[in-house]
Amino acid sequence: MTIKVIRGNPTPEELAAALAVVRARAVTAQAEPSGAPSTRDAWSDPSRIASAHLPHPGPTSWGRTYWPA
Repeated sequence: MTIKVIRGNPTPEELAAALAVVRARAVTAQAEPSGAPSTRDAWSDPSRIASAHLPHPGPTSWGRTYWPA
């Protein structure tokens, strides 16, 4: 990685501070996985909704699905 000062004359302390920020951001960018988050949020976990198996419908259950208004 090469960093070049184009304008100004930074002090060694200013240059060290700028390099520390750039390096910290580079390390953070490498540590984060790209794409989907690795850990699933609790609210989006489908296992919390369907934690128990639902009963299978019977042969005449289709007739009980209509609810008149």
